[in-house]
Amino acid sequence: MKNIKKLFVNDNFILAIIILNSVTIFVQGFDISHFAHRVIVAIDALFTIIFTIEMLVKINLLGFKKYTESGWNKLDAILVILAIPSIIDLFIPSAVTDLHFLLVFRISRVFKFFRFLKFIPGINQIIKGVKIALKDSVLILLGFAIYNFVMAVFSCYLFKDISPEYFGDPIKSFYSTFKVFTVEGWYEIPEKILKNSSDVVSFFGKAYFIIILMTGGILGLSLVNSIFVDAMVSDNNDDLIEKVEALEKKVDFLIDELVKKKNAD
Repeated sequence: MKNIKKLFVNDNFILAIIILNSVTIFVQGFDISHFAHRVIVAIDALFTIIFTIEMLVKINLLGFKKYTESGWNKLDAILVILAIPSIIDLFIPSAVTDLHFLLVFRISRVFKFFRFLKFIPGINQIIKGVKIALKDSVLILLGFAIYNFVMAVFSCYLFKDISPEYFGDPIKSFYSTFKVFTVEGWYEIPEKILKNSSDVVSFFGKAYFIIILMTGGILGLSLVNSIFVDAMVSDNNDDLIEKVEALEKKVDFLIDELVKKKNAD
């Protein structure tokens, strides 16, 4: 029993199970026979049971309070709980029922892929950097979202009658404006909505989208990216600065000791 518990707290064993489970989830996306599908589902359910046992073993060894102190343990527990409903698919196959909500049992399996994150080298430092970058970038992100909203509403009133598929309502307009910001189809949208317009309207319409692209895409997104990257890099620089300052203190201490010793002699 003791050896079994050690197995379930062994990261290499759990990583191997995650990889095998990912293969079964990947295979389920293909058009396979009904029998093969049921076998894969059964294997996937077995992996879910293994992950559940792993969670219970760790809670038993560490205690619930200590177990939940770790952010990775919390993530593991959430993903396991989300995946548990997929076991129901063994007994109530969603493919043979009219209850569409049962599809969530299949979708929930995919969440187990996120367990790969904890095994990525240096992931804790990356997450720390992302948190700091998001905190430092929140104002510029909010400003970018507000600018997108304003231009979306403005574009909606300008083009909703000409192109309802892109600007028929503020939500469609918000998405289309964001596509222009990301330089994704920025020229296709004006070409489609202005192709039957007069030369004057077409000219000013295209000029309008160029302005949106320049201000929101090239300038706006570039500003967001630069601030985000700078925040992540500055986090790495902080560690380096702390090490340099600690080294300077040690050098200063050694110099003071040498001066004291020299004066004593």
